[in-house]
Amino acid sequence: MTKYVFITGGVVSSVGKGITAASIGRIVKSRAISVTIQKLDPYLNVDPGTMSPYQHGEVFVTQDGAETDLDLGHYERFIDIELTAESSVTTGQVYSSVIAKERRGDFLGGTIQVVPHVTNEIKKRIRQVGETSGASVVIVEVGGTVGDIEGLPFLEAIRQMRSEEGRDNVLYVHVTLIPYISSTGELKTKPTQHSVNELRRIGIQPDIIVCRSDYAISEPIKEKVSLFCSVDRRAVIPLLTVPTIYEVPLVLEEAGLGDLMTEMLRLPASRPDLDDWRSMVERMKTPKEPVTIGLVGKYVELRDAYISVREALCHAATYLDRQVSIQWVNSEEIEGDEGKVDSVLRSVQGIVVPGGFGYRGIEGMTQAARYAREHKIPYLGLCLGLHIMVVEYARYALGSNEPNSTEFRPDTPYPVISLMPDQCGVQDKGGTMRLGTYLCHLVEGTRAAAAYGESVVRERHRHRFEFNNEFRYTLEKKGLIASGLSEDGRLVEIVELVDHPWMVATQFHPEFRSRPNLPHPLFREFVRAATKTLREGDQHPLPLHQEMKGVHK
Repeated sequence: MTKYVFITGGVVSSVGKGITAASIGRIVKSRAISVTIQKLDPYLNVDPGTMSPYQHGEVFVTQDGAETDLDLGHYERFIDIELTAESSVTTGQVYSSVIAKERRGDFLGGTIQVVPHVTNEIKKRIRQVGETSGASVVIVEVGGTVGDIEGLPFLEAIRQMRSEEGRDNVLYVHVTLIPYISSTGELKTKPTQHSVNELRRIGIQPDIIVCRSDYAISEPIKEKVSLFCSVDRRAVIPLLTVPTIYEVPLVLEEAGLGDLMTEMLRLPASRPDLDDWRSMVERMKTPKEPVTIGLVGKYVELRDAYISVREALCHAATYLDRQVSIQWVNSEEIEGDEGKVDSVLRSVQGIVVPGGFGYRGIEGMTQAARYAREHKIPYLGLCLGLHIMVVEYARYALGSNEPNSTEFRPDTPYPVISLMPDQCGVQDKGGTMRLGTYLCHLVEGTRAAAAYGESVVRERHRHRFEFNNEFRYTLEKKGLIASGLSEDGRLVEIVELVDHPWMVATQFHPEFRSRPNLPHPLFREFVRAATKTLREGDQHPLPLHQEMKGVHK
């Protein structure tokens, strides 16, 4: 019988439900129990693909091409599984399906209502992800905050699940905030009590309460939450802010959450195997020599817009026994100012230009690519970052400022980046890009092939524009080569510069496949190249015998 763990959040948004859900997944998996995970998002969009990154941060792409919430990236990184479109459910999807059924006459003339028709559709999708995956445990995070009007149908659906699936097969975990009042020096449980009361009003009694706090939660506070929220004392789990999110599974396990869940759901009792995870976290927390990476993008004010890129850099640095230090650079702020470009980038050891859409900030990114090329600084371009690298190099190689992408300048006489042929005539914006996993054939003898150590790889895409093959031969003669191609050889997937220490860009998004214990090869080799770069104020370390001679003087 499939077991379901439903995770809700209270008091405030961004309380940490996604990390908690991902951590619970890691805890379950550590006990050799199969697990999958799903996110229920209450917004009316069918998916976040058409949203601005400033709304919900990064759009994470699954291997089958679903554009999803960034929490699915956390799920994949923590649990080390590949999710599908079934793991992302939105109100837009649910209502679209229900209305389509009504139009077909599936309801035989009945009155269509939130209960039971919408809630039945939600429950069907929850059960479906378990059936498809065959997992023993299905973790379901309900987006938003308890009390939000748009989340009510989802809460009603998960309320019904307990009576339908059985008490021993459904577990409710509520993640809440215990705020600190600085004027009195106290932690307050009242917001948590109100949040749980709201859940009870809906008909859900939490089994476990995870208490987020920046300060240590005392025994009296735990007892108070237990008393007023009607949960067992063992079921009040403190979760303090920690230096790295990857420490959260260890904190929750140490607090007894794993054993408690196993007991409540009547799962096979077994010792968790978190030794490798613990070792990885210790490496992350140990102070190390930093490597400074400049991330030049247009959405840097909201860093969650590049959360997978940030994590992939962290994974690579940890693997190389370094500490990544990201310098966030707003590409708009350096446009047209060479002096500012130099002052901002002179101290970085590597430059990343990540994905994005639209012309805003493009010239600033192009200047950053030129700076990387001219100063021999390692460069990694991701999707849009490939377009930027190609445009910049074409301007240099052709001796003209005219080369551009037709996304930014439709009338450019040198369209080195252009709309993919199968995208011509596409009107709808949602879900119509080249999405999901495609094969990439690597060219032998290139840096990309050396990084991967294999000839064919699978990577995830999200784009409409591509390298224009009309300019491929000309640019290859000048030193910009295609080192990765699509299965039919028609599309350029990776480019790199021949006479540069490490200047590589991909049409796909390698950051989506990076794991904390297994960094993506391209990020790994990019950071490795960056560690060898000396910037302003650096100097090569002296050999040990020279240092000793200096001491004796």
